[in-house]
Amino acid sequence: MIFKVFYQEKMLEVPVRENTKVLYLEAQSEREVRTKLHKFAYNIEFIQSVTGAHLEYEKQYADFKLAENV
Repeated sequence: MIFKVFYQEKMLEVPVRENTKVLYLEAQSEREVRTKLHKFAYNIEFIQSVTGAHLEYEKQYADFKLAENV
């Protein structure tokens, strides 16, 4: 399953919408996503499962690239 993760790079700063970044990650569950990203100390705002038509849209119109070596 593919997950879209909205995050801030710095855990200790106040989240600012303009600094929100997105990455796509393949995992079995939201818990696995959080476990994989734990070592980066990101301030994770939201994790969204992306499937079906939504996944196809993201592949076509967003900066879709699966994060590797996470």
